[in-house]
Amino acid sequence: MPEEMIVFTRCYDLLSWLLPRAEKFPRAYRFTVTQRLVDAALDLQEALCEAQSQRAAPRLSALRRADAALNNLRLYLRLAWDWRWLTAGQYEHVSAMVVEIGRLLGGWLKQSTRQGG
Repeated sequence: MPEEMIVFTRCYDLLSWLLPRAEKFPRAYRFTVTQRLVDAALDLQEALCEAQSQRAAPRLSALRRADAALNNLRLYLRLAWDWRWLTAGQYEHVSAMVVEIGRLLGGWLKQSTRQGG
């Protein structure tokens, strides 16, 4: 379980970094793309918390929801980069965070699949 706990810390760090920056994204997109980006990040955290409290099939389902939320987050971050809402340094930093969370989540998913949840 120790590696699983790291994913919570990394996700919290991502939220702490991302949410203040998202507030500075263009007002015209605040209730569309920006909201979807924030929702994806929060959905990721919530699904991870749910997975921690579950076993077997419900855990696997929550981990898959977390994986889907992470994929959505990647999409919205790429849009933010393409539209120049993030600097190169910011995009590099957040991408590294997302990669690490993806690696940790993938390990947890793989372990849960082998154990049947």
